[in-house]
Amino acid sequence: MIALTEFDRLEASALWRPEGDSQRVEVIVSVGEATLTLSDITGRALTHWSLPAVIRVSPPGERPVTFAPAPDTDEQVEIDDELMIEAIGRIHRAIDRARPHPGRLRGAIYVGVALAALGLALFWLPGALIRQTVSIVPTVTRAEIGAGLLDRIQRLSGAPCDTAHGARALERLKTRLFPKGGGQIVVVTSGVAVSQHLPGGILLLNRALVEDHEDPDVVAGYVLAELERAAEHDPLDRLLHEAGLMASIRLLTTGHLSEEVLDAHAESLLTAPSADPDMDRLIAQFARTQVHSAPYAYALDITGETVLPLIEADGVQITETRPVLSDGDWVALQGVCGG
Repeated sequence: MIALTEFDRLEASALWRPEGDSQRVEVIVSVGEATLTLSDITGRALTHWSLPAVIRVSPPGERPVTFAPAPDTDEQVEIDDELMIEAIGRIHRAIDRARPHPGRLRGAIYVGVALAALGLALFWLPGALIRQTVSIVPTVTRAEIGAGLLDRIQRLSGAPCDTAHGARALERLKTRLFPKGGGQIVVVTSGVAVSQHLPGGILLLNRALVEDHEDPDVVAGYVLAELERAAEHDPLDRLLHEAGLMASIRLLTTGHLSEEVLDAHAESLLTAPSADPDMDRLIAQFARTQVHSAPYAYALDITGETVLPLIEADGVQITETRPVLSDGDWVALQGVCGG
């Protein structure tokens, strides 16, 4: 962890106001690798804040200290623990040292890019500006947008499934299937019909996918299909096309999207139909990860008529396979929702 290598775990009690005039509730704040996690007294995570984006609202010297996840939100947390306050301050100072004059540099970059993109937009369609925005948004900003959408989806669908053994199994499944590491697989109890993909590599699965099938290759197939959809149609590009030109301009100039844009997109994701990924590219995904494609194919169509290429590829184009998960991990994953 940046600037906090002497701590194995750092947490403190605090008072959290989710938004607006909501009543403050007592939470446990803990510092992770890149996030500030707010949990209830049972340990269930309520929200995650990106550490680089956290701002101090209270003036210097005031106690308790109020922090917010971003400048344009009224969500806040009050912390009175000196060690936690100092830890957050040290993290921000370390970030400042690593990136000299971040405010002026970031502002100059966004303003320069915005001017260039607006100049292009005078001659090209608004879609050109959206494509330009998608191509230059940094990874950390994508992660912040994805975390914001996940937080809103949780408000609609409930907290994600998160048993200890199931979480470890999900992490092993992600390591097994994700081509470049990073990202996150989240199992939700409702809301998402089958699967969805958010910016920042966050992949959502409905609990039925892990509970209603006996073969982990089926779940792996749904994950690979969702990864291929995201590769073919960038989730951030999808969001910006839905939100419109002004959302792209705001993202370019401020590095953030409005609460209204995130709320609207989160709701649309829960009802949006999933497009079929390119079959040849999907088969290549199965071959790359050495996963059987036939179990997934029959899960989609028990007759096999509409998924014949996936069935025929198993053992022909996909010549080498290996287990997706151990038996113990698969049992743990099937119980990730506690039942």
